[in-house]
Formats: sequence, structure tokens, C-alpha cells
Amino acid sequence: MEYEFCCPTLFGLEGIVGDELRHGGGLTDVRVENGRVFFSGDARTLVWANLWLRCAERVLIKVGEFPARTFEELFEGVYELPWLDYIEKDCAFPVKGYSLNSNLHSIPDCQSIVKKAIVKSLSESYGIGWFEETGPRCQVQFSIMDNIATLYLDTSGAGLHKRGYRANANEAPLRETLAAAMVHLSRYRGRGEFLDPFCGSGTIPIEAAMIAMNRAPGLARSFDAEKWACIDPELWRQGREQALDVIYRDRCYDICGSDIDPACVELSAENAKKAGVEHTVRFETRDACTLRLDRREGTLICNPPYGERMMDVASARKLLRNFGTTASRSPMKQYIISSDENFEEFFGVKADKKRKLYNGMLRCNLFMYYQPPEKRKRFRSFANTKNNMKKVQKNRNNRPNKRFEGHS
Repeated sequence: MEYEFCCPTLFGLEGIVGDELRHGGGLTDVRVENGRVFFSGDARTLVWANLWLRCAERVLIKVGEFPARTFEELFEGVYELPWLDYIEKDCAFPVKGYSLNSNLHSIPDCQSIVKKAIVKSLSESYGIGWFEETGPRCQVQFSIMDNIATLYLDTSGAGLHKRGYRANANEAPLRETLAAAMVHLSRYRGRGEFLDPFCGSGTIPIEAAMIAMNRAPGLARSFDAEKWACIDPELWRQGREQALDVIYRDRCYDICGSDIDPACVELSAENAKKAGVEHTVRFETRDACTLRLDRREGTLICNPPYGERMMDVASARKLLRNFGTTASRSPMKQYIISSDENFEEFFGVKADKKRKLYNGMLRCNLFMYYQPPEKRKRFRSFANTKNNMKKVQKNRNNRPNKRFEGHS
């Protein structure tokens, strides 16, 4: 059976997910839109996408689409869709969704209408009037945009960023899909040194290790569609076996995460073990501001505090200034995410390139440094710049007004 799929993504990651589907999955019918990526395939594609996509949030099956300007149109449109192809009589099928720029703006009312329409359709097919919903979960999602309703079934269950290795996290964890995207953008594939000097719960080094080892991110977790009768369980078994067979087990890597907090280092090591990469990545208790980076080469990726959930803004900027004193002069290729609009001034160097990303709902930039240190454009200290501006203004205020000199 041929399906049309939709993968929601964090804003800024759509193109990366498109590349994963084209290059990793060998798919050609890939359409990238804001916040989501569409593609087509069969049940094997469904299994592969859930096991292997590193930067997508979910894998949804598109059930159908139709105009819905009224509740009657919404009910009739949902009722006509082929729910019998997916939902068994014992399945649980909760409904959730959203509406934007449409006549139908009450989400609870839309949920109720969609649920009633599906129940009516299945009741007529199965000849029963009540569904216990004690079996496998088939999460129904709807979106109504500009009066067009689209209905989906969620094959993933928990979001794909939940790899299964991070039951616990520090105060400001970076979502796994975003961490993987940062590694993807750095083009790190296991060669050379890799360093994260603000490792927190270890997400960035662990994602880098999984990419280096060619380990599928979904191997340590389950998916809702594994229990669906319409998907052959043999496909899941084969998909997992194939994913295990292609792991690089005999290679050595230099992947390190460090943090000033020993509790974070211990947590990172535990998470690496759960992820199956404990022999690939190591963690150390180190102060990022005292690291000797001036002669080290390789790749540095990090998510330093930027005064949103950890530290206040002033403390975060002081830390960044101290870290930038050595890091900005290092020949390492560096990829640093921050929501601070003045990041470059405090870090000390203008980025070679910036890319807008979202850490949850927080707008950030990924500051990329890949030129040799001698070619980077340096900033004076931001604090000194502010002080100099104050001095200039003070001198201007004390300067005599020449237009009136010599006149009575």
C-alpha cells in the first residue's frame, strides 16, 4: 500500500529532514514546507523513517484533505475517509489538532466533530455502536488551515526526539533532534576530534557518536505503529536487524563532552550507556573557560548558557566572554547555538555564517566558525565598546560650540 507521509519539524530543520529522506532513504518525492516535510512510500518507508530520521519530530500518515468551512463539512469530510484501512475495532483513537486562519476556530468543538465522524464510519463498518478503545493506540491529528482540513495518523507515538536514552536531563536540555541537526550542519562524520565543553546531559556528544557509528536513533525505543494490524510486524523486525547490521563497531573515535558540574558529567555518562555509545564517547569534569584550545583541531559544538533557563543574562555574557577569549582563537571548527543577539560581540569574533534555528519556541542562531583564526573578523569587547561610546558622548557634551565663539 502506498502512503503519503508528513514529518513535522522544528522551524529551521525542514531542509535537513528533506536531505535525510533523499540521501538516507533514497526517496525522490520529497516536498519541503515551513515546519513540515511531505514524502511518499510504502510500509517499509514508514519503518525506515521512524528508525532512522534524526531531525524530524514525528512520522504521520496523511489520511485525507478537504475543505471545511462549517462543522457539517468537517463531519462529512472526516466520515468519508478510509478509517477502516487503519483502525481495528479495539484500537484507541484519541483526537487532537489545531486551526489557523479558518472559520472553525474552536479546537474542542473540532475534536468532538472529528471523533463523532470517525466513530460513525467505524460503527457502520464493524456493526458495533461502542468502542472500548483498549487496544493499540492510533493517534488522530487534524490541522485546519485557511479552511482546508487535513487528517493524519501518528505512527511514532512519542516524539522522535525521545530516543530512549535521556530519561533524566539537566535544567536546560537541548532537544535531541536539534542536537543532531547541529552535528549534521558541521559535517562531522566521525573523523578528527569532537568536543562539547558545555555538555549538560550529554545530548550533543551522544548524537555525534550515534552519527559517527551509523547507529539508527530509533533503535532503543518503540513506536505506536509497531502494534498496528495494517503494518506487517516482520517489517519492523527486518528494519531493526538491518539497522544493527550497519553499525560501525570496529572504529575508534575521539568524541568528548565536558562540564564544570560533576553531576552533569555523571548524568551524561549514564545517558551514553543507555544510548549504546558508552565506548565511543567520554565525559570529563572541566571548566570550559580554562580549556587549552589554541592548538587543537577538529570540531567544537556547544550550547552554552544564554540567560534564558540557566543563569541571568549578565552572568551568561561574562561566561561567554571568558570562553571566547581562547575559543575564538582556536583553529577548531566551531558551531555554537545562542539566543543572544549580541553573541558575536561577547564571543569576540564575527561568525563566518549564521543559521536561524529554534530551540523549542526560543529563536536562536547557530553561529558557525570554519575559517582559520587569522581570517576571522574580531570584535572589541562589547563592554569596552559601550564605555568608549560613553566617553565619546561625554567629550562631545564638554566640547565648546564653535559656531558662537568670538561673538558677543
